[in-house]
Amino acid sequence: MQYTAPLRDMKFVMHELLESERHYSSIPDFQDTDRELMDSLFEAGASFAQKVISPLNQSGDAEGCTFNDGQVTTPSGFKDAYQQYCELGFPALSAEEDFGGQNLPISVSTVINEMMGTANWSFSMYPGLSHGAIQTIEHHGTDAQKATYLEKMVTGEWSGTMCLTEAQAGSDLGIITTKAVPNDDGTYQITGQKIFISAGEHDLTDNIIHIVLARLPDAPKGTKGISLFIVPKVLVNEDGTLGARNQLSCGAIEHKMGIKASATCVMNFDGATGYLIGAKNRGLACMFTFMNVARLGTALQGVAAAEYAFQGALAYAKDRQAMRALSGAKAPKQPADPIIVHPAVRGMLLTAKAFAEGGRALVYYLAQFADTVAKGDDKARREADTMLSLLTPIAKAFLTETGYEAANHGVQVFGGHGYISEWGMEQNVRDTRIACLYEGTTEIQALDLLGRKVIGSQGKMLTPFTRMIAEFCEAHADNDEMGQFIRPLARLNAEWSNVTSRIAMQTTETPDAIGGAAVDYLYFSGYVTLAYLWAKMALIAQTALAEGTSETGFYDAKIKTAQFYFAKLLPRARTHVQRIDSGVEPYMSMRVEQFAF
Repeated sequence: MQYTAPLRDMKFVMHELLESERHYSSIPDFQDTDRELMDSLFEAGASFAQKVISPLNQSGDAEGCTFNDGQVTTPSGFKDAYQQYCELGFPALSAEEDFGGQNLPISVSTVINEMMGTANWSFSMYPGLSHGAIQTIEHHGTDAQKATYLEKMVTGEWSGTMCLTEAQAGSDLGIITTKAVPNDDGTYQITGQKIFISAGEHDLTDNIIHIVLARLPDAPKGTKGISLFIVPKVLVNEDGTLGARNQLSCGAIEHKMGIKASATCVMNFDGATGYLIGAKNRGLACMFTFMNVARLGTALQGVAAAEYAFQGALAYAKDRQAMRALSGAKAPKQPADPIIVHPAVRGMLLTAKAFAEGGRALVYYLAQFADTVAKGDDKARREADTMLSLLTPIAKAFLTETGYEAANHGVQVFGGHGYISEWGMEQNVRDTRIACLYEGTTEIQALDLLGRKVIGSQGKMLTPFTRMIAEFCEAHADNDEMGQFIRPLARLNAEWSNVTSRIAMQTTETPDAIGGAAVDYLYFSGYVTLAYLWAKMALIAQTALAEGTSETGFYDAKIKTAQFYFAKLLPRARTHVQRIDSGVEPYMSMRVEQFAF
C-alpha cells in the first residue's frame, strides 16, 4: 500500500483545534515558529515519507534484517533513505541549537514523526530511539558529555538506544542485574545482558550511543539502586574522533511477529566502558525523561496503525464490488455495488477514521504540553507536567489498543485478500501488535494511571482535566447544535469522578480492587478523553460551516465522524463502568490450582 500523508487533517489539528501559533507565542523560545514554517516542514515530511520510505515498507518487511557474527544489516534501501532523512535535517528538529538542532517545538516534530511512522514504522524506529537518548543527555548529562555526544547524535551521524530490559526484568526494573563497577579513572565497567533493544546494532551510523540501566556494587535493592550510564558502541577520543571498539556486542536479533525491518537486539556488555549520567542510584528518575518521550512515540504508533488501515481499506472498499445495497442498487451498470455501500463495512472504516483522527488530536495535544514542560515558565511547566503525566498512560495504552483494533478492521474490510501479504493489511496488524506491549503494557499503563496518578494523588491529578471538560460543556450548554455532543460528554465526565470514588472505596476493603478495575478504568478514560476532543473538533467544524467555508466536504465529514464516535464508540464507556462496579471478586475467586486443563 502507498501511504499518503493526511496533511489537511494534520493542519486542522495543529492550526484550528490546537491554535499552535498562539501556543508558541506564549513560549519565548518558540515564538518564531509560525504557520508558514510549520506547513513547509509538513510538506517536506510528507514528500519524504511518501516517496522514499513508504515504498520500502513492504519490501523491508519481506527482507528483514540480517545478522552475521554480531553485525546487523538493514534491508535494501534503508541506508540510503536514512542518509536522506539526515540531510533533510529531520533528526535535528527539536534538539537544542547549541548542538546543531533547530530548537523547534516537540509538537512540530511529532507531526513529522507520525508521517514517518505511518509510512514505515520499522524505519522510524532507528531515528526514533535517538530522540529520547538525546533528550536524556540534554537534561541530565554533564557539559563534557553533551559536548562529546550530542552534536553527532543531533545530526543523525550517530544514533542512540535505551537499554532497560533483561530476561528476568521487563516492567519490573527493580530486579535488573547488570553491574557497573567503578574504574580508577571515573569510568565504569558495565557487565550484563540486555534484551529487546530496538536498533541496538545496525549499519546506518558509525556509532551507537547506548543509554544503559545498571547497578553499582553498593547500591540499595530495588528501583532505588539503579544508575544510568552512557555506553558508546565505539569509544570517543578527546578530539571527538572515533577510537577503539567498546567491549559490547550484539549477540542475536529477535525473530519477531512484526516490525521485521527494525533490528531488535540482544546486547552483551562484557566489561564495557560506561559513563555515569545523573546522580548515582537515580538512574530510573533520569530514564523517565527517555521513557516519557518513548511512550508518546508509541501512542503515535496506534494513530499510525489506524490511519494506515483506514487509507488501505478505504481505497479497497471503493473499488471492490460485492452484492447489492439492501436499499437498492447504487451502481446499476456494474455487476455488483462497491462494498463501501454496506453499513458493516462503513462501520469498520468509520471506526478506523474516528480513532485515527481522534488519536492524532490527542497525541498532538500532549505534544503541546511537552513543549511547555521543555521551555515554558515555572508555573506553566508545573501545570503542563501534571496534564502530561495524567494523559500519557491513557494515550499510550488506549491509542495502541484502538489502533490495533483498527488494523484488524483493515484486514476485515479486505476479506480474504486482507490475509495475504500483497495488500499490506496483515503487515499492519503484525507491526502494530507490539505497540500494546513495549514501553509498558496496557495493563502496566492502567495501573500507573489509576494507582499512581489518580488514586495516588487522591484525585488531584485528575481534577484539572475533568474541570476543563466541565467548563467546555458549560460554555456550550445552550448551543442546540452541540447538544448531541455536550450532553453525553457532561454525563460521562461527571461519571469519571464518581467511578474513581467508588474504586477508592473498594480499595479500602480489597487492595486488589485497583488491579481489578485498572484496565476498564483506562478504557473509560480513553473514550471520554477522545469524546472531549471530538466535541471540540465538531464545534470548530460547525463554526466553519456557519461562516461559509469553501471546504464544506471536509468540515461536514468531521461532524459526521464525531457523530459516529458519539453514537457507536462512546457507549462502550458504559460497559467499562459496569465491569468496574462488578468488583474484583470474579477475577480472584478461583484458586490457583483450579486454573487447569
